[in-house]
Amino acid sequence: MSDKILIVEDNKTLAKLIAKKIQSALEMEVDVAYSLNEAKLFLRRYKYFITLLDINLPDAPDGEIVDYVLAKKQRVIVLSANIDKKFRAQMLKKNIIDYVNKGGNGDIDYIIHTIQRLQKNANHKVLVVDDAMIFRKQMQNILENLFFNVITVAHGEEALGMLQAKPDISLVITDYNMPVMDGLELTYEIRKTYSKDELSILALSGNDDDEVTALFLKHGANDYIKKPFSKEEFSVRVNNTIEALENIQMIMNYANRDYLTGLYNRRYFFQAMSEYLEDAKESGEKFAVAMIDIDHFKKINDTYGHDVGDQVIVTLADILRSSTSPRDIVARFGGEEFCIVLKNINRYSAQDIIERIRSEVESYSFCVDKDNYIKFTISIGAVVHNDEDTLEESISEADMMLYKAKNGGRNQVVFEA
Repeated sequence: MSDKILIVEDNKTLAKLIAKKIQSALEMEVDVAYSLNEAKLFLRRYKYFITLLDINLPDAPDGEIVDYVLAKKQRVIVLSANIDKKFRAQMLKKNIIDYVNKGGNGDIDYIIHTIQRLQKNANHKVLVVDDAMIFRKQMQNILENLFFNVITVAHGEEALGMLQAKPDISLVITDYNMPVMDGLELTYEIRKTYSKDELSILALSGNDDDEVTALFLKHGANDYIKKPFSKEEFSVRVNNTIEALENIQMIMNYANRDYLTGLYNRRYFFQAMSEYLEDAKESGEKFAVAMIDIDHFKKINDTYGHDVGDQVIVTLADILRSSTSPRDIVARFGGEEFCIVLKNINRYSAQDIIERIRSEVESYSFCVDKDNYIKFTISIGAVVHNDEDTLEESISEADMMLYKAKNGGRNQVVFEA
């Protein structure tokens, strides 16, 4: 994906101001053209992430540049001082992303926010569910123009199958009236598996019954749009829905993650383990619990300072993360103390992984300054969880093994016999 932006604006002062603000806020390369002919030269050479086009240029006074740039398969945001509603509506019928009034600082801030939104949209998959091909194509075109990855299906059962195949879908846009399984049934089924924190649902319907709207929202839809809708309304609602999902996930991430290392925190560890314990008990799956402590950590802080101490903690977190499976749980309990749970594992495999972690830490060194390299070690106590014990009891036993490792000379693993 290109990281370049093209601004075409004959007001040189305004063009330079927009370019300067975009470069400062987004760190993207910006080209500026003051006429259609200058824009053509840039467009022959480059593909742009987005083009910002004034529609009243000396050599293209009636918006000709919009059709030219769209024909070059470039994405377009129109900049205009023309506030005539009819003209604006005509422009929005074209395959542009947005029509923005130009003038004050607020308009430039809106443009920057829109570009940031488009960059983030590229990380999201959207599933469109509608039995009418013309509407599917219409929505797909709008969504792809907003940089979303789009998948389309014709009814609810296909949608459920697609969600199983691609569980990282962020948004489902579903029509109400469909064969096999309608949108309301689909919404109900999706919410059995996905919470609003994980996936958003935007419902569509040409039904004028207010009860349908209420039922969709009660069954878990995040928003509702009545057909026929304008492209502008659809785009704004989709972007707002995705932004709300991102904000919820960001808040949850802050609540669940350790601020320094990005590992899970102690609170989330116990929450996730309470759910896992039930599944492990039913399946008979074995898991190991290991408590890890950085040796002589106070001495590191006293000698090199707390910033270097933080680097040591982050380094250990990175080694723990890279040495374990994504299914395992790695958490920072506080200070220099960490806990890992190795899932679906026997004692010998767990001991092998934990010993490799200890060895990797011992052999690692990083540069503090040109004259100083730091090496550090860890002590580890570990147990295989016994079904008769609680999680807290297993952690206490691992703590006891850690205590033995410390007293035994540090830089070693003590696994419960």
